Order: sequence, then C-alpha cells, then structure tokens
Amino acid sequence: MAKWPVLARHEHAATWLQAWEDLGRAPRTLDAYAWGLAVYLALCDREGVDPLAADRAHVGVFVRELTSRPHRHGRNVVSIISGAGLANATVQQRLVPVRLFYDFLMEEGLRASNPVGRRRYTPGRRGSAQQRGLVPRFSKLPWIPDEQQRRDLLDVARGESVRNRVMLALAYDAALRREMVCSLRTDDLDPAHRTVRVRAETTKNRLERVVPYSAPTGVLLSEYLVLRATVSRARGPLFLSFRLPSGGEGLRSLAD
Repeated sequence: MAKWPVLARHEHAATWLQAWEDLGRAPRTLDAYAWGLAVYLALCDREGVDPLAADRAHVGVFVRELTSRPHRHGRNVVSIISGAGLANATVQQRLVPVRLFYDFLMEEGLRASNPVGRRRYTPGRRGSAQQRGLVPRFSKLPWIPDEQQRRDLLDVARGESVRNRVMLALAYDAALRREMVCSLRTDDLDPAHRTVRVRAETTKNRLERVVPYSAPTGVLLSEYLVLRATVSRARGPLFLSFRLPSGGEGLRSLAD
C-alpha cells in the first residue's frame, strides 16, 4: 500500500485490495490491480469526484486519458498507432480493477450499479450475441519476426551468458512466459526425458503441464548446471542471480 498512497486515502479501496490478498491472489496480480485502481482514484482526486458517486461519464474521462496520454517511449514505438495512448489491451487491463472495485462496492451495498459495465450476452439480438463493453476489444494478429529479425535476435543471444541463453532456449522450446521461466525449480527438470514441468501456480490458467525441450537446449542446460553448482548445490530455483549481494538467490528479475 505504501507504493500507492492514494489507495490508503480511500478506505474502501484498501479494504478491497486486502480482500484479494487474503484470497491468495498472486503478488503480480495484486500489483496490477493496485496500479490500475490507483491511477483511476488519482484521476478522481484531480477531478474532484467521489469514486463512490462516479458515473459512466467519469469513467469515460478515465478512458480518454488512457487513450490519449503520451507514450513513455514516444515516437520510438513501432506500432500502427505510435507515440500516444496506451495499447487497447493495456486499457482493458486498467479497466479490470476499476470494474472489480465497483463490483465490490455493489456487493457491500454502497452502490446500485457498476459504471464500468461489462460485455453481456443478450438473447435474440441480431448479429453478435454480445453487448459491447465500455471499450471495444481489438484482436490483432500476432507479430511474427522475419528472417533478418530472427538472425538479429540470435546474434544478440550469442553474446549473452549461458544462463540467459538457456532461459531463452527453454522459453522458445516450451512456449514459456517470462514468469514461468524465472519460476522454474531444479526438481521441475527431467533431463533423462528432456522435459520440464510447469507448475500450476505459475500459469495463468492454473493448469500444470509437462513440456519437452530440444537436444541443443539440453546441451546448454547441462553447461549451465555445471556453472550453477559453483554458486549453489542446493535444490531450489533453477536460475540463480550471480550478482552480489543477491548471488545464489532465485531471480527477482531478468536484470539479476
């Protein structure tokens, strides 16, 4: 709560966030909820609006700010709409904690309706059976690097440490997100069958799975394990930090 003082100034916001923490939500999820709600409450403070009395028009001001604020990377961003506003997916993400907060206020009897709203199924509607939410959701094709971009990536990877190279290789082979890679443990590996176990608590869908990795990745992994043993032979996080004073600890970020 100390990271976002605006949440502490709003009693119901602090209570709502504490409830999610008590329910065991992941730390990164709590950070995302806290950040999104803090941005919204800060806007309410600037506009002199009581969040408990805010209506759809006030939420619209919040959306307008998200879609028009200067991008922190400025014109260096390579996208269809570059240099201003947050991406559609980020705007949707920012609205989630605001929507959930108003759901909480409704459950507590502090509001009669949710100004954010959500997509709803409407039987009998022509065309789409979904009523559009506050902000339309865009579905874009995934970005696929061309041959030169792949070569550039490999050229950069060659200059990295063996730890970082094996992290990249595992992420590619097993389709792992950054959080999954950083959360791998030594007992998740099965070198005999060249498989790695992805624990349920590190996945978005909370489903455990076992995925294979390639023979070249296995060679890199063996080389890294020899290096890891010089720092720590204890079971635990697979990828360790080699920086002091946190050397030998699990990764907190890729910067370690």
